[in-house]
Amino acid sequence: MLYKLLPDLYVPSVYDIDLDALKERGVKGIITDLDNTLIEWDRPSATPELADWLKRVEHMGFKIVVVSNNNEDRVRHFCQPLSIPFIHRARKPFRFAFKRAQQMMNLSSREVVVIGDQLLTDVLGGNRLGLYTILVVPVAETDGFFTRFNRGIERIAFYWMRKKGMLAWEEEQRR
Repeated sequence: MLYKLLPDLYVPSVYDIDLDALKERGVKGIITDLDNTLIEWDRPSATPELADWLKRVEHMGFKIVVVSNNNEDRVRHFCQPLSIPFIHRARKPFRFAFKRAQQMMNLSSREVVVIGDQLLTDVLGGNRLGLYTILVVPVAETDGFFTRFNRGIERIAFYWMRKKGMLAWEEEQRR
């Protein structure tokens, strides 16, 4: 079960993702979480830095879909001004929203990555479909109620992953 929670890549933020390397891997589409992945869970719209990053993603030819467990108003308020398609109330980690986003982009599994800040929703959901998963550090120190519960489970999962030597990126960061 721990392997289903293990991301393929771990980076401090979306800004640290090597988009050129993704291109070289054949990636053409990005499924991304919204809250605490792109922006803080309580920030209504994109920061100028994030808007620039999203333009760069688009300019490089990547398709992007925001997949969020949050409600429609929240997700629409963020995505509409940026003309980004979205799926709200996604019920991650269930597969349906990930499959739907992949279909919206008309891409195969090997052409899509999932970016998120949670093991139990984003990484698990992407891994269940065999998608390449990228875990980012949450952009906010605070979380909503359910996310706080998930973070506790994540700490336990990370403990066991470390104990079993599964976190190769931690070794790379120490070098």
